[in-house]
Amino acid sequence: MSDKTILAHISELIEEENRLKNAPAPASDAHARIRHLDEQLDQCWDLLRERRAKREFGDDPDGAKVRDVTTVEGYIG
Repeated sequence: MSDKTILAHISELIEEENRLKNAPAPASDAHARIRHLDEQLDQCWDLLRERRAKREFGDDPDGAKVRDVTTVEGYIG
């Protein structure tokens, strides 16, 4: 997966999140879906940062892997 592909996926997730948040009458499961989208976004941003770091230090960015939600959400920022 390329950086461009990851960024396109991030855009899709953000668009869906915005649609859900701006819906006049959100579906009953909208909050759970938004939470899931937020987790996916965090995973995508984490993967993109890892790819960029690998590239910066001469490693193969394709060696970067998506980390599980528990790991990504557990970061202290």
